[in-house]
Amino acid sequence: MRLAITRPDDFHLHLRDGDMLAAVVGHSARRFARAIIMPNLRPAVTTLAQAEAYRQRILSGLPPETDFQPLMTLYLTGNTSAQEIARTAQSQVVCAVKYYPAGATTNSDAGVRDLSQVYPVIEVMEKYDLPLLMHGEVNDPQVDIFDREAVFIERHLLPLLARFPRLRVVLEHITTLDAVDFVRGAPARVAATITAHHLLLNRNALFQGGIRPHRFCAPILKRENHRRALLAAATSGDPHFFLGTDSAPHRRADKESDCGCAGIYTAHAAIELYAEAFEQVGRLDQLEAFASFHGAHFYRLPRNTGRIVLERKPWTVPESYLLADNSRCKPLRSGEVVRWSLEDD
Repeated sequence: MRLAITRPDDFHLHLRDGDMLAAVVGHSARRFARAIIMPNLRPAVTTLAQAEAYRQRILSGLPPETDFQPLMTLYLTGNTSAQEIARTAQSQVVCAVKYYPAGATTNSDAGVRDLSQVYPVIEVMEKYDLPLLMHGEVNDPQVDIFDREAVFIERHLLPLLARFPRLRVVLEHITTLDAVDFVRGAPARVAATITAHHLLLNRNALFQGGIRPHRFCAPILKRENHRRALLAAATSGDPHFFLGTDSAPHRRADKESDCGCAGIYTAHAAIELYAEAFEQVGRLDQLEAFASFHGAHFYRLPRNTGRIVLERKPWTVPESYLLADNSRCKPLRSGEVVRWSLEDD
């Protein structure tokens, strides 16, 4: 069986920097025409000048003869100025600003501690129609880790949307039925990305045969009823939902440690894994809209003109991929089979 679709986009991607960037960017460039690049480096990408420099490093690291386009973001901090946002919004480089609750995930220690304190900056974003991309969890030790997305929606997102009625918002990598229901009922200016790993795995996957650190991500995997809700949303044809892999490479030693990093690497088989998920519920006919149309429409980008072809041909994922300094990254499905393959160009 073969499936041809318009070349897709990845609307949530971590590429890191330096040697690690060079090692992983080819996986995404082979599958996607464009990707929104997350800014949580060390130091974080907080200015237009830093975003422009990071974009050039990405372009320099691409394999030859590729037309992959990195779409840049700024990291919102308590020190972000309205003037910087105004300059950024009028550039052709940065397409959104990313909100991280301080301490919620990898390299988020510079994130926002009180959302209301950055309202003056968000007001400028609304004025210039610059989308706000939100890691939708509270980082409150009094809130159970499995409830942090639902509490974030109630405590922070609802007041934000009421205060800024024209602000475009993406609730990133949603994981719960609560988020699905909220986004479904929201106006068109609100959207959500969904990862392949949250479509394919529930929280039992974290403990199969012992603790599985390479399946640990933030937001964390949830119960089976939430996975089913995400799958129903992604395959429904609802334009509120689109593809964002949240593929996040880490050195194996950093995952398998006393305080392992959050993040799952999926770029090596990203669109193939989405095809598996859509096939589970007999909705491969909806993959193209989810992967290639909905996100482009939300970001007001033209649809890609190229095509990719997927073939229902199993292949075995390598045990690991080489990163910098001979370190290794263990991908999702390491040493296991993926049922769909990407045809050679």
